[in-house]
Amino acid sequence: MSARLSRGAHSVAGQVFALQALIVVLLITAAALALVFQARYDSQRDARNRSLAAAEAFAHAPGLPEALLSPDPTAALQPLAEAARRASGLDFIAVMDLRGVRYTDSRPELIGKRASDISRAVAGESFTQVFRGQPSDAVRAVVPVRNADGDIIGLVATGIEVENVTHAVEGQLPLLVGATATGLLLGTAGSALVSRRLLRQTRGLGAAEMTRMNEHHEAVLHAVREGVLIIGNDQRLILANDEARRLLDLPEDAEERAVGDLGLDPRTTELLASGRVVTDHVHLAGDRLLAVNVRPTMAYAGRPAGRVVTLRDSTELASLSGRAEVARSRLQLLYDAGVRIGTTLDVARTAEELSEVAVPRFADFVTVELLEPVLRGDEPSGTGVYTEMRRAAISGIRTDSPLQPVGDLIRFEVPTAPMAAALDAGHAVLAADLNAAMGWRAQDSQGTRTALDYGLHSLISVPLQARGVVLGMANFWRADTPEPFDGEDLSFAEELGARAAVSIDNARRFTREHSMAVTLQRSLLPRVLPDQSAVEVAYRYLPATAGVGGDWFDVIQLPGARVALVVGDVVGHGVHAAATMGRLRTAVHNFSTLDLPPDELLGHLDELINRIDQDEAGGWLVDGDANARAGGDGDGDGSGAAGEDPEPGAAAGRASAVTGATCLYAVYDPVSGRCRMASAGHPGPALIRPDGRVEFPELPAGIPLGVGGMPFEAVDFEVPEGSRLVLFTDGLVEGRDRDFDTGLRLLADTLSQPGRSPDEAASDVLDTLLFPVPSDDIALLIADTRRLEADRIAEWEVPGEPSAVSRVRNAGSAQLVEWGLEDLAFPVELILSELVTNAIRYGSAPVRVRLLRDRSLICEVSDGSSTSPHLRYAATTDEGGRGLFLVAQYAERWGTRYTDRGKVIWAQLPLTGGAEPQPPAPLDLDALEDMAW
Repeated sequence: MSARLSRGAHSVAGQVFALQALIVVLLITAAALALVFQARYDSQRDARNRSLAAAEAFAHAPGLPEALLSPDPTAALQPLAEAARRASGLDFIAVMDLRGVRYTDSRPELIGKRASDISRAVAGESFTQVFRGQPSDAVRAVVPVRNADGDIIGLVATGIEVENVTHAVEGQLPLLVGATATGLLLGTAGSALVSRRLLRQTRGLGAAEMTRMNEHHEAVLHAVREGVLIIGNDQRLILANDEARRLLDLPEDAEERAVGDLGLDPRTTELLASGRVVTDHVHLAGDRLLAVNVRPTMAYAGRPAGRVVTLRDSTELASLSGRAEVARSRLQLLYDAGVRIGTTLDVARTAEELSEVAVPRFADFVTVELLEPVLRGDEPSGTGVYTEMRRAAISGIRTDSPLQPVGDLIRFEVPTAPMAAALDAGHAVLAADLNAAMGWRAQDSQGTRTALDYGLHSLISVPLQARGVVLGMANFWRADTPEPFDGEDLSFAEELGARAAVSIDNARRFTREHSMAVTLQRSLLPRVLPDQSAVEVAYRYLPATAGVGGDWFDVIQLPGARVALVVGDVVGHGVHAAATMGRLRTAVHNFSTLDLPPDELLGHLDELINRIDQDEAGGWLVDGDANARAGGDGDGDGSGAAGEDPEPGAAAGRASAVTGATCLYAVYDPVSGRCRMASAGHPGPALIRPDGRVEFPELPAGIPLGVGGMPFEAVDFEVPEGSRLVLFTDGLVEGRDRDFDTGLRLLADTLSQPGRSPDEAASDVLDTLLFPVPSDDIALLIADTRRLEADRIAEWEVPGEPSAVSRVRNAGSAQLVEWGLEDLAFPVELILSELVTNAIRYGSAPVRVRLLRDRSLICEVSDGSSTSPHLRYAATTDEGGRGLFLVAQYAERWGTRYTDRGKVIWAQLPLTGGAEPQPPAPLDLDALEDMAW
């Protein structure tokens, strides 16, 4: 029995029992002390709360401010304070003035004496404190008393003496002592039960036996060729076997240290400290590839108390895994290149995208050089030796590279340099070590030395070839990346360059098509507007960013000092749209020479377009735009129906059709101040009156040109002197993000600004309405209207008798003298004689004559007949028929225009008066009156 007790006392279980008993005693003692202090704290806190509540209640009692201000506050307040003190169980309630002089107190001898430490209450703050001093230590509260205006007029102090608080705590001591004894008894009993259970589990082994068993355990653990780590819940390393130390290169004192202090790489530290369960996780630690398993050692309240980590060396798989990762990243880079390269159809931007996508995932610096024709969009030469290119793009991990900047001319004059060798061979060339690349160094000894000093050490040069033609080259450089390029990098760079070359060639082809369309369009648009006095004109034309369209404008000088203002729009983009625009503009010019009214002119233009479309419907469009050749629908948006395979002739017919073109034709007469216009599906103009009001005159829209079947309708309205007409195409006001009505409101707001010249107004309109990337052409024509002064106009009514001819002739001659144009008297008299004579003979009343002095002298004779005169050559034996021939000889221009009630025959003479031929002998003007047409 004695032996068993001795054995139990020296066993691990006995030692644990003794330790636990000691711990229980200490814990219970500490708990008892804590309870005593807590009780004391709670008593003080209760005293504070009670004091403060009583003080606040008494300070806000009704009548207290009046009692404080009474002649004898003590007599009024002392009975009340004592009654409140006894009711609340406090030791004292004192009412004081702002100096701290007591009016009331539980001790009458203190009345009239001053209290200390009341400054915070005087300042308006209610507070509680443990007061140490005379007359006694107390837990007190001091509260200010305020009158109806909120002013502080007194103080109320309440409290409980510290001695009474202590007595309350001492009254709880028997209970605390009993609870402590009970806890000690229960703790000791629990420790005995734990020790008994531990004694059974350890079989009564002592410390030596347990140590020996641990040694055996470690010997077996360290013999395993697999790393084992045991990490506690506090992130400290508890155990690490030899294999784990070797694999992770752990320090000798690693155990009991925090995982974050072991000097491991961040990824390994994060894995060991994360606490997550992993199975056969492949992890790269240094130069070793490890298979890692992590398991919790035990669970407590749902949380792991520790972890066991096993590590297995799989370094032999590192090479294969690394190659797989590189292949995956290269495939991802090729995918990104396909997405990011070629997002625009701009050659320079496509080159920049190639340089940007490869940095830094493949190279540290990338430069792209292109042939000069490629940058311009021209076709590069398919053969030849390339010795120089223009740098189009450069990207790098830093901006201070020694490589030549964008725009520099790069020469490849040394055949053995990697760039020249790649161009000559037609495939990528690798210079793994630039220090040994003598050809590259010989090309520019100073520049290459700077590059080597900077750190550039490896290069791959790739010729950019598309469809068998060299466009340029790309150079991939490494500087900060220590590994040089290898053979696999060479293949990848060639694949990347091939993909980029196709995008660059597409951009080049688009640039060429766009340049051709822009050149064609600008050649077909008016280069110089005619000199005329009817309007002061400013214009703007901007082609669409996505592709040149068919918008156009024109200012055409008409007889009688009039002017025609034209804007039009051809649906679609590209060369065909520009060519169609030129055809329409030419047709409008031709029809305007006939001096047709706007509605009739649009009718003739529509008929012409229908005839052109019918003639070309079955033909092959040899010079059609790229969209037509690609099977598009002719409008530049590539929206042809999927799956259709139309016949070439049908596709060409659709591509060349003009159907869908719109036009607005307006004629302004500065003599009458009236404007007549008609529209073929085109938006009407804006009219800005002299007072700044902006109107959009009602105008029948009509149908687009080429549709046919409906006549066009013209409107005639008066334009006040000093007004402004604004003609535009829909690309100015309408876009993807703005509807037509919103655009018109913005246009009206902009045009209403006063004091702007036509050119300034045009700039304001574009600043306000121009889209960042316009999807359609923009044509804008702003015309300030003028009136021909009254003193520049002379008119006469002509009676229907031959004798009136001489009177009109004399009146015209007198008017010329008044205008200072005596030199023109002879040809004007001759022209008036001929035109008036024939109007009287072959026309009908009323006959009128009008002289207009503008940039030229205009003679007009009108009558009510619609018969058309014809110029003919009279035989030598004819007695008449030379009238119009003489008019044509003496006039700079002449012609006929028809009005609603007859016709006008006009002749125009230059103001210099020197253009008329000199007759061999004076003519008898009176005799000319008898000549026939």
